[in-house]
Amino acid sequence: MRVGIYFDLRNPPDWAVNPTRLYGFTLEMCEEAERLGCPSIWLSEHHLFDDGYLPAPLTFAAAIAARTRTPRIGTAIVIAPLHHRAALAEQVAVVDILSGGRVDLGLGAGYRVPEFELFGADLSKRYGTTDGCARELRDLWQRLTPRPVQSHVPIWMGYQGPQGARRAGILGDGLLSASSHLWPEYRAGLEEAGHDPAVGRMAGGITGWVTDDPEGDWPLVSKHVAAQLDSYRRHMVEGTDQPLPRPVDPDRLRNRASGGNPLTNIVYGTPEEVASRIKDQTAGAPVEEVFLWASVAGMPEEQVARGVQTICGRLAPLLADYDPMAESA
Repeated sequence: MRVGIYFDLRNPPDWAVNPTRLYGFTLEMCEEAERLGCPSIWLSEHHLFDDGYLPAPLTFAAAIAARTRTPRIGTAIVIAPLHHRAALAEQVAVVDILSGGRVDLGLGAGYRVPEFELFGADLSKRYGTTDGCARELRDLWQRLTPRPVQSHVPIWMGYQGPQGARRAGILGDGLLSASSHLWPEYRAGLEEAGHDPAVGRMAGGITGWVTDDPEGDWPLVSKHVAAQLDSYRRHMVEGTDQPLPRPVDPDRLRNRASGGNPLTNIVYGTPEEVASRIKDQTAGAPVEEVFLWASVAGMPEEQVARGVQTICGRLAPLLADYDPMAESA
């Protein structure tokens, strides 16, 4: 199993820094991750967040492509209904060319009312739109110029529930989840559409932080974890009639059994402890790769640097020979 890192470039008001510095430092961390042998760097997309959540992951992916030579560069995810399909296809092709064929495209349906209003997109049709985008991109990459370097750009469907997992299987694309609980529905979708289940592949983010000093680091890490999760929960209900969620208690979420909900649990501990929990979460499913936060909601640079070093230097070797499909779920 491969272990990558993940950035969303949040810059929350309580710890705000110059955005140019934040973006530049993140690129430095991408270079450091490459030096440490990191196989992949993942980015995400949101709009109108008050903490500056990255709105243009493919633009930032192009910068990573220009600064690195070996890690794959993935989106986890691009919100498909907010993008014109031809424009998205062309952007991916350009980044793939810049990177020498290192792009992984994760697509998601989105869920925030303000984002769909901003782009004039139809929230009620987001799943069908996302499925249609995945189907059409393959054709577009054959017709538009220039074409991607890769003859078959990996597409990952960022669906986190059983119905979405089945849809990903029907499409025959990867499932961007590291939860073994979704493998049966994903496999059923593959079989339903006539795909060999052996082509199924999964990868996904782990909501967590790894450290050599869990108790010493927790007072700092917990503040940024709380800010990260509260931001997600607060922005999730914006534009709806749902009440504002109460602030999370990070102590209660630490290594809590969550049933796969990334907003109700944080995997936290030493590299050995985190590796064990990742094995438990992925056993029995074709999970090829996991990726972890490299920075959490305004975390200090020195903590981010230590986190990248710990993920790449201590956690990754513990999972390098692990094959989840060889284990019982």
